[in-house]
Amino acid sequence: DVYLPPIQGCLYKPASRLPVGDYADRKSALKAFRKNLEIIEGFMSDDGVYLCGKEVSLADATLFPTAIFSNFMLPKFNSDGEEVSDPLPPKLSKWFHELRASDPVFTKVYDEIMEVLVHSWEEKNHRWDSIWLAGQRDTAPATIFDKIIAGEIPATIVKEDEHILAFKDINPMAPAHILVIPKDRNGLTNLRQASLEHTDILGRLLVAAGEIAKDESLGFGDGARIVVNDGPDGRQEVMHLHVHVLGGRKLEGKLG
Repeated sequence: DVYLPPIQGCLYKPASRLPVGDYADRKSALKAFRKNLEIIEGFMSDDGVYLCGKEVSLADATLFPTAIFSNFMLPKFNSDGEEVSDPLPPKLSKWFHELRASDPVFTKVYDEIMEVLVHSWEEKNHRWDSIWLAGQRDTAPATIFDKIIAGEIPATIVKEDEHILAFKDINPMAPAHILVIPKDRNGLTNLRQASLEHTDILGRLLVAAGEIAKDESLGFGDGARIVVNDGPDGRQEVMHLHVHVLGGRKLEGKLG
């Protein structure tokens, strides 16, 4: 359980209190949290109700509250339409439900924690209504960029890593014109949708744009114009945040 408390805040903390642990955004923290639950399951004993055998131990007392949080909160982060019968891995789920039902001390702990989670956090304070990937999700339609990312539409890719994709604009407005996009839109239909949830990817987009602007093999010279169009007034055409990197000549001074 030593690895879970530093990141379990991804289940309930607002964006203003991110990041959690070593993870830059909620989505990566949630992935790590689920993976650590699976790792813990790999160390569980098959002998008895308790984690380490037939007798209760500190391991049970330490992990049980986190299991309550996980069992209650993880389903809130399921993808739309995703049906998950149990948010905990199988052996961990069996341990959790048997301990809750068979040990009166753990039953009391469960009831007390759930009283706060349900009646105070959820019903009174509506904690998850404003939390990204729980009460708020990316419901905008897919775009042509999703097809480019999936390889369904060809593109001249000039830079790619786990997080970003950069390719040549098919209707260039300058001798060198590259688009840089996040592979996972994650709600960033445009820059106005950005929040502290997106700090890491926004930094990665700008770093990539800066590196591209120095690449003479792409036609860039002494500098570039790096632009983000936002919404109808900003003449944004594709509702998937993208950074324009334009160069290859001295550009006009007018921007508006």
